Amino acid sequence: MKKPVVDYRKLRLSNIRAPEYSHLFLLLGWVGYFLLYFLTENFIPPERCYPVHCRLDDLIPFNEFFLIFYVSWYVLIVISLGYFLLYDVQSFKSLQTYIIITQAVAMTIYILLPSRQDLRPETFSRDNFLTRLMAFIYTVDTSTGVCPSLHVAYSLGIASTWLKKKDASRAVKVFITVLVFFICISVAFVKQHSVVDIFAAIPVGILAEFLVFRNYWRQKLAAPA
Repeated sequence: MKKPVVDYRKLRLSNIRAPEYSHLFLLLGWVGYFLLYFLTENFIPPERCYPVHCRLDDLIPFNEFFLIFYVSWYVLIVISLGYFLLYDVQSFKSLQTYIIITQAVAMTIYILLPSRQDLRPETFSRDNFLTRLMAFIYTVDTSTGVCPSLHVAYSLGIASTWLKKKDASRAVKVFITVLVFFICISVAFVKQHSVVDIFAAIPVGILAEFLVFRNYWRQKLAAPA
């Protein structure tokens, strides 16, 4: 079994500021995000939000089977951050910083330019576990604060970080890439986001890519062909 690069068993409040644990403070970004998420979800009414919509949204049917990819996003985040936390601290720092940047940009946009989508179906044509789970998600996750899609922005960061790992196998990289693709399009098929939200996440991801991985790309471009 692969040995963790940091022995977290020795972590205590008294030594949490030690250099080998300093990367853990990046996790505080989630605290700030969830606080802002709560505020925007509860104090920005839907009437103040600009409806996001494009013609392509009307051509994409609701399909509950894409919920499998939609919820796999949560698992992918936990597994990726958890794996990097144990076995590749630098990748953990890169991915978590990428996430913090996308969170900061997205939440700023949600506050300055509130958005919502009105794409959710009123009824489902089928009654199964997935449609029931989708109905539950609709009740706990409002249709506001949607553009850009953080589902897409995080996924771009996860794929980017994994693809840069030299010791990751080709199979892992292909799997992550395919999974991220389906996660990104799933948000439109389960009517959690407009296609506009998907494309709006791309420049956010490019900004985070530049800020986090600019040295990587500088070396890549400078390398002889």
